[in-house]
Amino acid sequence: MMKLGKFPTFFLLMALAACAAAIFGALHNQLSYTVGPDYFHSLKFAQFAIPPEMSPRLGAALVGVQASWWMGAAVALPAFAYGLLSVPNAQSYLAAGIGAIGLVIMLATMAAFAGLIGGLIADATGLLDASLTPPEGVDRSDFLRAGFMHEAAYVAGALGALVAFWPIRRARGLDLRRAG
Repeated sequence: MMKLGKFPTFFLLMALAACAAAIFGALHNQLSYTVGPDYFHSLKFAQFAIPPEMSPRLGAALVGVQASWWMGAAVALPAFAYGLLSVPNAQSYLAAGIGAIGLVIMLATMAAFAGLIGGLIADATGLLDASLTPPEGVDRSDFLRAGFMHEAAYVAGALGALVAFWPIRRARGLDLRRAG
């Protein structure tokens, strides 16, 4: 197996984080399109310049890719920069970085499902109707279900910037104990 140095590993990890986030966004939007198609047709397709003749499923996936890839890089950058400077072994750094990506994806997935549940509750109870109004022309139920899913996934992604440090710090500690 080819060994990478730490700088190439950093760039590989950043690319993997962006790709993982893009794939997450595409898959996430398949579910959110299922529970809130009008959210896409009335809001997201226009926002992301998805042509009307495109398949809605493909359009939802493209919206997910465009809306998410950068989040993977932004979330990963602090932890991966820290790892570049602090984890002695490039192989440990790579493994920890892949673990961090997986951890953040798991967190965002759980948050998206929690957001869906929150959207279903808000829709069924009208609890937030006084303070949350969908944009003009967007179905209220679709807005609440898909919108809550999206917002929860973004919040989890942002929290993931902190969670991503855990495997990196762990790898650093293991490498230092092995060396010492």
